Amino acid sequence: MNRRWKPVVLLCVLVASHTVTAAELSQTQIKNTGQDSAHKATNVLSATDLAHARLWGLSETEWRRYKQLMQGIRGSISPSTISPIEVLGIHARDDAERQRYAEVWARAMYEDAGRILAFQRAYDAAAKRLYPNVSLIDVSRLPGKRDVKNPFQSGDRLLFFTRPDCPACDLLLKKLLKRIDEVSGIDIYLTDVDKGDDAAVRSWATTHKINPDWVRSRRITLNHEGGALDKLTQGQGEVPSVLRRWGEDVSSLPVSDL
Repeated sequence: MNRRWKPVVLLCVLVASHTVTAAELSQTQIKNTGQDSAHKATNVLSATDLAHARLWGLSETEWRRYKQLMQGIRGSISPSTISPIEVLGIHARDDAERQRYAEVWARAMYEDAGRILAFQRAYDAAAKRLYPNVSLIDVSRLPGKRDVKNPFQSGDRLLFFTRPDCPACDLLLKKLLKRIDEVSGIDIYLTDVDKGDDAAVRSWATTHKINPDWVRSRRITLNHEGGALDKLTQGQGEVPSVLRRWGEDVSSLPVSDL
């Protein structure tokens, strides 16, 4: 090659090499910029997310972690109604964090129970005021005792869920007490009574002529309901309700069987 052309060729090679390197660098910068933008987008909370986080008393960081956890196994196996507090508590990273979320959830449930009971009392008072001489349940239409095979076994224990000022509950209680000798005992759970108000439970028992000897011998137990009916019936139980327990098995008992 003519020596006069060598510098020109070398210059062209250097320019081409620089052009390729610049192009590759540009593509890398575009890719990184896209990844950064996508990362930022996934970390930006919407106005709705921010509002929900405030309602639950959570920080933006906590809400992001909650949403991330719901993208995994927690969102696959838990009901859609599971609360953010429960999700964060279940997946707590240490004992202190688990304890903190447990206390937040306990306070929330306690306060909600108070609201529910307050509304129930207001409803009962309104029903008595608006319909003083009308029974919401026509007890005369409840199924009567039929000549059927005894549904009980000697080892059965009955769980009876009732509440004060409930004519249908009182009628059912009388039927159960008449058959107490056919079972090992009856556990009575009283709703619409403030938790820890044992005096109200004792007063109810006296009014309904519960034999004190049965209570002392534990043939009958008196209990605050405390959400037991929902747990045992997966939220399908209503008051009055009777469940039959045989060992570890618990099943609903139709009123018509009594």
